[in-house]
Amino acid sequence: MASTHDTAARGAQVLVASNRGPVSYTVGEDGSLHSKRGGGGLVSGLSAIGPEAGALWVCSALSDGDREAVRRGVGEEGVRMLPIPADVHADAYNGIANSVLWFIHHLLYQTPLEPAFDAEFRRQWASYEMYNRAFAEALAQEAGQGAAVLVQDYHLCLVPGMLRGLRPDLRIGHFSHTPWAPVDYFGLLPQDIREQLVRGMLGADRLGFLTHRWAAAFSACVQATDLELAPRMGQAGVPESFQSVPGWKGPGHRTWIAVHSLGADAEFLRERSHRPDVEERIAALREEIGGEGRRTIVRVDRTELSKNIVRGLLAYRQLLDDHPEWHERVVHIAFAYPSRQDLAVYRDYTAEVARLSAEINERYGTPGWTPVLLNLEDDFARSLAAYRLADVALVNPIRDGMNLVAKEVPVVSDEGCALVLSREAGAYWELGEDAIVVNPYDILETARALHEALTMKPEERAERAKRLAAAGTALPPAQWFLDQLTALRDLQPS
Repeated sequence: MASTHDTAARGAQVLVASNRGPVSYTVGEDGSLHSKRGGGGLVSGLSAIGPEAGALWVCSALSDGDREAVRRGVGEEGVRMLPIPADVHADAYNGIANSVLWFIHHLLYQTPLEPAFDAEFRRQWASYEMYNRAFAEALAQEAGQGAAVLVQDYHLCLVPGMLRGLRPDLRIGHFSHTPWAPVDYFGLLPQDIREQLVRGMLGADRLGFLTHRWAAAFSACVQATDLELAPRMGQAGVPESFQSVPGWKGPGHRTWIAVHSLGADAEFLRERSHRPDVEERIAALREEIGGEGRRTIVRVDRTELSKNIVRGLLAYRQLLDDHPEWHERVVHIAFAYPSRQDLAVYRDYTAEVARLSAEINERYGTPGWTPVLLNLEDDFARSLAAYRLADVALVNPIRDGMNLVAKEVPVVSDEGCALVLSREAGAYWELGEDAIVVNPYDILETARALHEALTMKPEERAERAKRLAAAGTALPPAQWFLDQLTALRDLQPS
């Protein structure tokens, strides 16, 4: 590694670190490499600051194609992929990030049986440390003097603390895209692991969360963790504003806690949803829906355990039981795209979604009416087509950091849609006033909410959708990123 002085002289001034980067590679049959560019808020944000900003994105090489690109020295300017060994990445990503930290923050464990923090967990935790260390060392090597580093999500909780030790001159931010666990649930983790996670996060100058609720939960976990560097806060929780608040004083620096909601990109969604490929899928969907004037209940999700797709289907079945008048008059469009299928519990969950959908169709369906249109193949244009046709959007997660689908459907829907929204989605705090709010565990309540949404007068539905769209696009992705970058750069030295 170059010296800090040499690195600072030539290094990047803005760095983003995330597990997945903005580009991915595949190897063709002839051995040629092909790249595919991704999208999202981080990509928009880095584009917004312009090429003169000297930005660099540090990410993992996730696939064989990515690793081959690194081996050949092929890559996009402004992106550094880390060739973390595949087995180490699998342990860190699937073994810890997705099977432990995700489950902790989304309250997903069946506690009579899990978790069980055994020798295998400790082996995988060592890989999570190695994976985080690889990022910290790469960032330390690439960053210019006093650069701003924005670390993303639960995959990289240890990076801020590790990077602080390597490069105390840097301004380090970390953003959590997930909820943060309440104290008792965070307490399921072994004490030394809790302390490592808290110390790692507190290495940042600034910690960002999607809602006050998640920020307050983190603050409570810090208070409950016995660390000399983290004395109790003078005030309780986070104030009712989106301003930064003083957090925790550590050795040589102070951590600030902030809230940055994330909105939908209205301009992009409205333009993209009227392209020819979407129009083609609208025509195909209308044919599948069939029947003049049939209403639609739309959900678009990954088959992620926290998204609560199974209970959504149970609520729809209850609606058909309780209100036979909706037979032949409503169709549930359920796009449930595969997620983490290398984990058995996710494969089982996807299978249950398919089984229950088939059961509903067999029980209620007629030759001219398929009650559930389930599709498990990812297709963004088809998702936008469903958005446009939505009379009702169903967003009922068990727990969700934000949930952009809740914000996107009202923006795109042609006639304005009603939103049935879980109180456990981060989006609830912005959209709850104009949504029909449900307890995600309550099947009967959700069924009643679906009926209320379907019977809502068109003018009320349209007015609510306008307000939902305005609230849901108040902080588009590029602005969300730039606000964090500006706040990090503006911090005064401790």
